[in-house]
Amino acid sequence: MGRDDLYITVPSFFRCPISLDVMKSPVSLCTGVTYDRASIQRWLDDGNNTCPATMQVLKTKELVPNRNLQRLIQIWFDSVARRQLDAVSGPKSVFVPSRNQVKLLIKHLDNNNCFSSLTKILHFAKESDENRQFLARIDCFFNKVFDFMRNEEFDFKLVEKVVKLLDLMSNNVSDKKPLLETNCLSTILLVLQRGNSDSQIQAVRLLESVAIDEESKLKIAHKEGLIPELVKSLRKEKNPRLIEASLSCLIAITTPKRVKIKLIQHRTIPELKNLLSQPNTTIPITEKSLKLLEALSTCKEERAAEIWRDTVLLQRVVEKVMKVSSNATEHSVAILWSGCYLFRERKAREAVAGGGNGMMMTKLLLLMQSNCSPAVRQMSADLLKIFRVSSKLCLSSYNTKTTHIMPF
Repeated sequence: MGRDDLYITVPSFFRCPISLDVMKSPVSLCTGVTYDRASIQRWLDDGNNTCPATMQVLKTKELVPNRNLQRLIQIWFDSVARRQLDAVSGPKSVFVPSRNQVKLLIKHLDNNNCFSSLTKILHFAKESDENRQFLARIDCFFNKVFDFMRNEEFDFKLVEKVVKLLDLMSNNVSDKKPLLETNCLSTILLVLQRGNSDSQIQAVRLLESVAIDEESKLKIAHKEGLIPELVKSLRKEKNPRLIEASLSCLIAITTPKRVKIKLIQHRTIPELKNLLSQPNTTIPITEKSLKLLEALSTCKEERAAEIWRDTVLLQRVVEKVMKVSSNATEHSVAILWSGCYLFRERKAREAVAGGGNGMMMTKLLLLMQSNCSPAVRQMSADLLKIFRVSSKLCLSSYNTKTTHIMPF
């Protein structure tokens, strides 16, 4: 392998205009120019009040995360890593059995060499949706796979392989009730506790796929240890893909009131607060954190009042209005509406009022004039009525701060 094989061309707009290095945390000034957070923060901390690239005087020193650019940089990094790995190890050939061979493998799947057989079946399933449909039509296939989930004596690596196969074929499983059996849920919990990130993500997605009605959601929630493990997966040091998958699963099972109470009891709200407070949280994670918090905010139990007593959490919610995406805005407004209008919580009203600066009221006025859903428009109107805000006063205060609301 020559030296040129490892030469990497960095796109110019991935480089910070100050340090000229690839940006780790791209943020934009009100001038529209994007810098790496560390570099521009040093520039501002030195007392400068201009944009280094344009030399325009800054109307505000607020740094807005450039989520789109951050995702592009991450995709580029992943692509570079794959090319380097391929250059070192070279392509690997994978044996994919024929349909007749797959039938024989399934027939003898309960023999001692089941790990190798499952691996080959998994390769076959990965090839195409037609292959997965073919597997699903084999009468005994899913019964044998579910038996691996039920049997606690199987090797853990084998169980991981089974969870991966079931996750891949979740759309082809017509009857998912066996996965709600105690032994199967215990196996999924085991993978969540001991598996690597990929296995954990597959286990979480498998759980979400079986949460199809109230009965299944309650069974998942009442399985001892599952809810705490899912909440644990939300911690900021975890893989972002695992966090996103866990949020989706928790959202899927949170319809019943008993599940909402259980989530609140297991300290889900502080974990959501941490996710919403992180500067580099991705848009999907932010949206799903707010959606789950919205679901919990409708709970009337005393423990749910934890949301309204947490001033920092409420401020994080207020900040997301018209700042992240239309979905995040709608979830945020629904949360604030629950606290201010539905439950008449004083702390929630103080957070929305924002100390009297009118910015949140201005956002609500602008939101009502946008293409938001009728429900969100009505909630915005309800919030404005509570505070009896003058629209002329709000809009005049907004004119001097137009760079504050920048949806990304």
